[in-house]
Amino acid sequence: MNERWSNEEFLARLRKVGALHYHDKHPYHVSMHEGKLTPEQLRAWVANRFYYQKNIPVKDALILAKLPSREERRRWIQRIIDHDGREGTEGGIEAWVRLGEAVGIPREEMLDERHVLPAVRFAVDAYVNFCRLEPWPIAVASSLTELFAPTLVSQRIGVLEQLYPWVRPEGLEYFRSRLHQAPRDSDHGVEIVMRECTTREEQEKAIAALSFKCDVLWALLDALALAYPNKEAVLT
Repeated sequence: MNERWSNEEFLARLRKVGALHYHDKHPYHVSMHEGKLTPEQLRAWVANRFYYQKNIPVKDALILAKLPSREERRRWIQRIIDHDGREGTEGGIEAWVRLGEAVGIPREEMLDERHVLPAVRFAVDAYVNFCRLEPWPIAVASSLTELFAPTLVSQRIGVLEQLYPWVRPEGLEYFRSRLHQAPRDSDHGVEIVMRECTTREEQEKAIAALSFKCDVLWALLDALALAYPNKEAVLT
């Protein structure tokens, strides 16, 4: 029977998943950060990523329902509030809709999901179902892409400001809010996974869950690359 990894080794292996498989390495994403996407391709990314964004509080609610303690639920529920917002304080979903408007997608076209590709819908739904069906520590582990998000989000703000100056600046508020939300969330997620994954088997399942989440994000970009492969691609 394999021995349990130390927390240091376990965390290093989780971070290695991101170093190898996080979606910032996908060619479509690389092109975006090099300023090479057409307006139509960037709009396609925003419109399709919205389906993922709107499902974040859904998967977090599924995890919340399985958390065994009031203390953990009190901390986890902030994730849902961050995205769904409260009366008088709009959250991340509304901020993403405004990003859509900032790149030229009318609000109603974002909300009715007319531009969401079938493969994107399939991948995101698979992630939601994973969080519904898996034990809650493993579902939490799948959320640890937040470990890699802050650096990428910080870069993305600069990329959009400098390389896509036609994007209205008020649309970038979602990314600015994630600069402090993602580190808080990843710290909590790591705390849970380190505490709850007490055997080598559980640790390996946690790593597999994080790899699966990276695959989901990669699949979104695969779908976009196939649907919008060149400068002639248009969002209609």
